[in-house]
Amino acid sequence: MTENSAPTTPTLEPWIREILRCPVTHAMLVDGHGPDGAPELHSTDPENPLAYPVRDGIPVLLADDARPLRGA
Repeated sequence: MTENSAPTTPTLEPWIREILRCPVTHAMLVDGHGPDGAPELHSTDPENPLAYPVRDGIPVLLADDARPLRGA
């Protein structure tokens, strides 16, 4: 990784990716990046999309740590 490239979400095993869901909306999660370029998992819920941080390669799927992907 070069100095200017954004960090990427570490690859999760396919079977883990298949079962991970947003704990709030139960929507599927996809790879994304936060405003600061940090890796996140984004829910695909059309009504209430949320972003969850990935810290040290571990998805943190806590409702209190989620941030909305849309303005309120």
